[in-house]
Amino acid sequence: MQELESLRNLLASPQTVVITTHHKPDADALGSSLGLANYLKKKGHDVTVVTPSDYPTFLHWMKGNEDVLNFENEKQAVVAKEKVKKATLLIGLDFSCPKRMQDFMPFFIESKAFKVNIDHHQDPKDFVDFRYWSTQAAATCELIFEVICQLGDKDLIDKDIADCLYAGIMTDTGGFRHPNTTKNVHLITADLIELGADNTRISRLIYDNNSVNRLKFIGFAISRRLVILQDLKTAYFAISKKDLRKYNSQTGDTEGLVNYALSLDGIKVAALFTEREDGIKISFRSVEEVAVNKFAAEHFDGGGHKNASGGKSALPLKETTDKFEQLIQENQHTLFNQLELIHEKN
Repeated sequence: MQELESLRNLLASPQTVVITTHHKPDADALGSSLGLANYLKKKGHDVTVVTPSDYPTFLHWMKGNEDVLNFENEKQAVVAKEKVKKATLLIGLDFSCPKRMQDFMPFFIESKAFKVNIDHHQDPKDFVDFRYWSTQAAATCELIFEVICQLGDKDLIDKDIADCLYAGIMTDTGGFRHPNTTKNVHLITADLIELGADNTRISRLIYDNNSVNRLKFIGFAISRRLVILQDLKTAYFAISKKDLRKYNSQTGDTEGLVNYALSLDGIKVAALFTEREDGIKISFRSVEEVAVNKFAAEHFDGGGHKNASGGKSALPLKETTDKFEQLIQENQHTLFNQLELIHEKN
């Protein structure tokens, strides 16, 4: 892992810090941001968290949430820009490509402040002065915990910080079900629980905090919008803007929907196509042996982790799903080759 000396020296004196993350933050993005922010505040730094967009209400319980600036809010964006101008340290969390910040990106990139990136995604771009990066980590929250410990400040991790970091690790491992749930993940979460993280409460707040509309939407999606391509070991959801309006969908309401498709017996690749104002947002998931990150990068201007990636399409929803079906058909040997080799060995 990278040396932390440059960051340690910088943090030895009070800094004006702006922490940001990717557009539409998830629990790992917000948990790492607020976990780090609360730690740096304890160290005497002036810290502001700016998110490029809003995020699900089931994450609003994290300490410091009320002070987060949403860059999509015009009034808050004005304040955020001023904060960046005054910043001596900018920290980008849970993204490897600056484009993930969307409209906030130019202000981050053009700042003269010292820039730090802490992340666990593949193919990091060169846009910062210091990077703490590992694809072996299940979550950015895992890396934040390591950074704090390597700086010698594990004793500063209180219950609020532990809660934030636990939430990010829990969700990015799929509730400790995904292949990225390593021994290190269990050791760190054990430490976080010992430091005060309320694992039962956090799980309930994130997974058992649905609105009636969201439950009805999930039921509708499973019964009416699930397409199963059994011969291709593939299933997907195609959600239109009309569908989202019908159930008054809020940010986070489609979270986890793609996993229902992947849970089907015999399915190895799953996708969720969601029609938004600016195009089709795509989420890909796969079983351990099947990599979808390269598929997403080559065909849908995306990328991410081996088994959990994203993408986008400027085509209409139906044309996008038609393209997806055709590509799965054409690339099935490449996608499922490793899976077949494993079966042959067994």
